[in-house]
Amino acid sequence: MKKIVFGIVLVSVLFSCNNSKEKKEDKKVKVANNTVVKDSVQKEETTADEKNKNNFDILLPRSYRTYDVNPASSLTDKWIDLYEDNGEYYLAKADFKIEKGFDQCSGDSLMSIIPKNKTIVFMDNPGLKLGKIKSLKINKHKVWPKEKVTYTFNGINYVLRAEGKVLSEDKTDSDNDGDKAFKNVANYKLYLTIGNGVEKLLLAEESFNDTFVELLFAGDIDGDGKLDLIFSASRDYEEERVILFLSSKAKNDDVMKKAAEISVQFDC
Repeated sequence: MKKIVFGIVLVSVLFSCNNSKEKKEDKKVKVANNTVVKDSVQKEETTADEKNKNNFDILLPRSYRTYDVNPASSLTDKWIDLYEDNGEYYLAKADFKIEKGFDQCSGDSLMSIIPKNKTIVFMDNPGLKLGKIKSLKINKHKVWPKEKVTYTFNGINYVLRAEGKVLSEDKTDSDNDGDKAFKNVANYKLYLTIGNGVEKLLLAEESFNDTFVELLFAGDIDGDGKLDLIFSASRDYEEERVILFLSSKAKNDDVMKKAAEISVQFDC
């Protein structure tokens, strides 16, 4: 009888040990899987941050809400002003004044940048060469899906080509490009080809809310003899978003790279 009891106890102990070992192995597998997922997420977040990182800050001549720190407070006369005068474009030291106010909509204080010149954008990039810069006249500000626009700069052709789905069209009275309709576009993609090079994706937006991508400036900001571009790319009618692309920031096979972006929300 003692032998039988001992045998039962021995079997129970062995089974318990196996179970414990299996559980530990399972736990190890789960921890390993969690580590891989966590590392993957961290890597993706780092990549996204790198893509969105500005080479330098930019500001627009407009009002800014204060919240914790007002963006307008960072502007100094060491910043560079890209401005237009009688169809020509210049780089100069920032010349402006700041006016304080109150935003009834958000209930926050305001700081407004009032420029002396007809400013396109202020840039915190003191290394830029001041003076008149070479630029192009923009004949078509909006490149709708299935359209292609070519600009020639220093003997090189720059071709902008757009893709996307037009959801609807509304008639308009006037437009910078003479378009008779405003189009509601989804899955928009804007490509750029320089000379005989490979076409590259420059900008992509999934949707717009009463807005669209517009070319604001085309010229040589960084002085390397190649074209630079500035776009308005607001995704919503309560947002002002501007993106600056510089050829000098391009790496590897890129034709030009986003150097700076600013997005200002003014919703209630």
